[in-house]
Parts: sequence; structure tokens; C-alpha cells
Amino acid sequence: MNLKRIWAIATNCFREVIRDRILYFLGFYALLLGLAVRILPDVSATAGDKIVMDFGLGLLGILSVLVAIFVGTSLVNKEIEKRTILVLIPKPISRAELIIGKHLGLSGVIAVMLTVMTVIYFVLLAWSKSSATALWADSTIPYLPILVSILYLFLELMVIVAVAIAFGVFTSSLLATLFSFGIYLMGHFSTDLVKLGEISDNAGVSWITENLYKVLPDLSRLNFRNDVVYGVIPDGQTLLTSAIYGIIYILLLQAIAIFILSRRQF
Repeated sequence: MNLKRIWAIATNCFREVIRDRILYFLGFYALLLGLAVRILPDVSATAGDKIVMDFGLGLLGILSVLVAIFVGTSLVNKEIEKRTILVLIPKPISRAELIIGKHLGLSGVIAVMLTVMTVIYFVLLAWSKSSATALWADSTIPYLPILVSILYLFLELMVIVAVAIAFGVFTSSLLATLFSFGIYLMGHFSTDLVKLGEISDNAGVSWITENLYKVLPDLSRLNFRNDVVYGVIPDGQTLLTSAIYGIIYILLLQAIAIFILSRRQF
């Protein structure tokens, strides 16, 4: 593999995604969060600050996941359906470089989105704190824990991008999108599947849930939103093992996508 070719593919993918008006999500996020900051404190009792912070982080995650899945599933699939991949194959570009470049390009777009949305999030939280003294009287904005949570959200989104690309390599965009959403949902409830198997008296159900947990990515390991709202940062060992876990899954999914694409004939 050649790093220059990977960088060229990544930058081209970055520009292509930006041109698709993906950044309109930023305006939508600012609008919804602005309304939430104005309305939620009026309908909540004493936990208005926690509700606003949790809503902002949740909305940030949902919008980013939508971009990761809808765009990720079409990155390689679009090249295949439009037959533009036939132009790339004769060039000195390996299929591994194509997969890695596309993944890095979309990850760059998501990084920019998260950065801008984080700035919007902190600005609106600071505005809410200054304009509603009673709401924030006994609390402060946990900047560092929130930044840690968003950093691991980015790692989670990189896993989702890898999942979306892997499905988009061998199936249609619609099916790849549905499969990716399924992996995302099951990844957040995989621990609940294990608990379901433990309380079940059926050995078959227990075997299925246990093996699903082993195969599916446990995305709850990368989700610290509920902790950081209360200013709690997980310990260093948890953060390290979670980061290694996410990186391993990204590499594994990229390897699967590269293998499938290398077996396809065009």
C-alpha cells in the first residue's frame, strides 16, 4: 500500500462528501439544540441542566450516526453501481487502498462535524447557564468529561463507518443501510442479549445470545454519555481497553471489506 494514494483517495472522498450538503446537519443541530435549551428548562423540575446536556449529546450522536451509515454504505457501493470502479481498477490503486482511503475520508468529515457541533453545544450550554441562573445554580458544565465522551463517540462512529463500508461492498445501498442500523442497535444492546440468555431456561437461546455478543461489536463500551452528564470520567484502564477494543474492530471490519472486494469480479 502507498500512503500517498491512500491520502489522495481520502481527500477526494472528503471533498465529495462535503459537496453533498452534509454540513446542513450542523444548522439542523444548532436549531434543535437552541429550541431544547429554551424549552426543556421550563418543562423540567430540578434536573433541567442534566436534561439539556443529555439531549445535546444524544442529538449529536444520532445525527452523526445517520451520516456515518447513509454516506458510508454508498461510498464503495456507488462506485460499483455507477461502474466508475472500472476506471479505478486499471490504475495503480489496490482495493485495500480504496477501502482505507474511503474510510479515512468519511471519518474526516465526521471529525469536522463533531468538532463544529461540539463548539455549538458548549456555546449554547454557556448561554443557557448565563441566562438561567437558577437552573445552573448548583452545577457547572463538565467540559473535560464531555470532551472524553465525544472522543469515544468518534471512535464508535469510525466502527460504524467500517460496518457500513463492509456491507456496502457486497450488497445494495438499501440493504447495507438496514444491516448497518441493525448492527448499531444490536451493538448497544448486546450486553442485554447476554442477560436475556442468562435468565432464559432454553439452552439454545443462551447459546445464540452468547455467540451474538462475541461476534457483534459491543458499542456500549464506547458510550460514556450517561456518566459524563454527572461529571464522571471512567478510569484510565477502562478508557484504554475501550479504545483498543474499538480500534481492533475497525481493523477487523476493514480487513473483511478488503477481502470481499478483492474477491469480486468487475
